[in-house]
Amino acid sequence: MYPNQSFESKQISLFEQQFSFQGAAVAPLFVETTSLAPVKPAADLGVFSEISLSGSAQQCLQLIAPILRDLSDNQKDRWLTLVSPPQQITAQWLRNAGLNRERILVLRPRGLQSSQELACEALRLGRSHTVISWFNPLPAAAQAQLVNAALVGAAQSLNIRQPFTI
Repeated sequence: MYPNQSFESKQISLFEQQFSFQGAAVAPLFVETTSLAPVKPAADLGVFSEISLSGSAQQCLQLIAPILRDLSDNQKDRWLTLVSPPQQITAQWLRNAGLNRERILVLRPRGLQSSQELACEALRLGRSHTVISWFNPLPAAAQAQLVNAALVGAAQSLNIRQPFTI
C-alpha cells in the first residue's frame, strides 16, 4: 500500500448484515459512484447498491440466489420486486433456489414503458422493501432517478450489473 493510499470506505447498508462477521466486513467493498441526486451521493444515502457479476450464467445465478433468498424472507409487510429479470430467472428457478415466492413480485414493462421507468415506479410506490434491476450500463442520471424514487418510497434499489444477460 502506498503511503497516501486509503482503503476506507463505507459498507453498503443493504448487505451489512449478510456480509459481516462479528462486526467486521468480510465482503469486498463497492466503489462509490457519482450521483446526480440533489442531496448527497447515492452511496451516502444508503438506498442504492450495485453488484457487478462476471462468469458463466450458471455461476451468476448461484451467486445471486442466496442474496435473493435472504431478501425474499425479509420485511414481511413489503415485497421483494424483480424488474425485468433475465429469462433464466423463472418461477421454477425461484422455487428451486428456495425463495419465498409469496413475497416476490416479478414485473416486466408493457407497451412504451421502459424497465427503468417501471423500477422507479415500483420504488416510488413504497410497497417493496427492495427493487432489483438488471441495468448495464447504468448512467449517473438513471442512478439518480432510482435513488430519488427509493427515497420517496423508503425502499432499497439494487442493480445487478453483468457484462451479458444471464
